[in-house]
Amino acid sequence: MSEETQREETQREETQAAPSGLHVVVTGATGNVGTAVVRALGEQDAVKSILGVARRATEWTAPKARFEAVDVATAELDSTMRGAGALIHLAWLFHPTHKPEKTWENNVLGTIRTLTAAADAQVPVIVVASSVGAYSPGPEDGHAVDESWPTHGWPGAAYPREKAYLERWLDVFERDHPQIRVVRMRPGFIFQRGSASAQRRIFGGPFVPGSLVRAIPVVPDMPGLSMQILHADDVADAYVRAVLRPGVRRRG
Repeated sequence: MSEETQREETQREETQAAPSGLHVVVTGATGNVGTAVVRALGEQDAVKSILGVARRATEWTAPKARFEAVDVATAELDSTMRGAGALIHLAWLFHPTHKPEKTWENNVLGTIRTLTAAADAQVPVIVVASSVGAYSPGPEDGHAVDESWPTHGWPGAAYPREKAYLERWLDVFERDHPQIRVVRMRPGFIFQRGSASAQRRIFGGPFVPGSLVRAIPVVPDMPGLSMQILHADDVADAYVRAVLRPGVRRRG
């Protein structure tokens, strides 16, 4: 059997084994990635309903979805997870960067609370938004590395510290809950036009005026500069596949 034929056969088996009538909980559902994920889930026949969780109430609507204002760092989450066939955890706070204790409470402790509640509710599939920022600094000679590269982050900023800490916490979580299929996603920078204003606030800070951003290049013109950039719809497709294909496990 050729490699291509074997791959097609594997995909066919995974599709046939995919769950149906699925209720999916998505945290961070109104953010840049969350909106794309909710839209993509709504297009799947296997998905019956979606609960979108966000810190603030929203008027946004999407097929098969309802939304609740829930702060994962403080709220009771048992009812949120009840009946879920899968959890996609995207909730993440980028600001205020000058108060790392605040982002730690939401990002690290909030993630631990969310996944613990999901485990207590016996949610069988959990997909977690890690990041390329979780990886340790690359090799000095600049050669490319794969996902087996260490995920110890970079201690000089809160974001990679938090992502790296959760990678270690997930190691223990997976060991203690072998019945749960845990998938870690480590994408690079993610963009979509509909989230442009929110992304400006994330990268430029909440007080940078839009007129100033439009007056400077979007990407600095620096020789040798390279970065991983993805469209939110492509990332959403990967998250949906991670939920619906039982053969997708662990890290990626």
